[in-house]
Amino acid sequence: MKLHTRKFIQILVAIAAFSLVAGNVTVANAAAKKTITCYKGTVVKKVTATNPKCPTGYSTKKPAAKPAATTTVTKAGSVAFAGTYKGKISILFGDGNLIQVTKVDGTGTGNVSGLSAMSGSASSAPANLCDNFDGKGVISGGGNTLNLTFDSSSQGCADSDSAPATITIKGSAKVTGGTGKFAGASGTLTVKGTFDINSKGIVNTTESTSFSLDLSGNIATK
Repeated sequence: MKLHTRKFIQILVAIAAFSLVAGNVTVANAAAKKTITCYKGTVVKKVTATNPKCPTGYSTKKPAAKPAATTTVTKAGSVAFAGTYKGKISILFGDGNLIQVTKVDGTGTGNVSGLSAMSGSASSAPANLCDNFDGKGVISGGGNTLNLTFDSSSQGCADSDSAPATITIKGSAKVTGGTGKFAGASGTLTVKGTFDINSKGIVNTTESTSFSLDLSGNIATK
């Protein structure tokens, strides 16, 4: 065999051996690599490397599944209501016999379902000793409220056409919703009460006086 031919064969053998070694190294490297799964909240990443590590903020620990949200269903029902509210009202006397109750601040006792505070307002321009009035109020407590509006049959009757006089309230108040456990509530409450007017009712003067108001009936809840 000529020298140059032998040299050529040696080169081929060396190239083949190199390729085989290189191939073995590649296979070995591929076998040495592994893949891990990393979690960050709802984000999932897979990392492949010889010594894989999760990015900052990620962990190989899978977050625990959050329990499904539950919905509390409040069944419709009826709440019996019977209470007495006492406190102070502020009265503003205006032109044309206008009487405005600008503030009500009362506390209730009895079967009031925790609604122990009362606030409200009212107005009337009576032409007779007994006349209609417009009024609305809110009774509240324990994070719940109940809205009330006096209906058109409600009246205030004075026992005298001049002060001092006692005003007797009678009629009905419609429940027009509320908040908390009384959200969407409805019904009608019977109203009876009294308050006194002691001043002469001079225009643009005010008076603060005591009141007592009884509410009773059934409240429909959703």
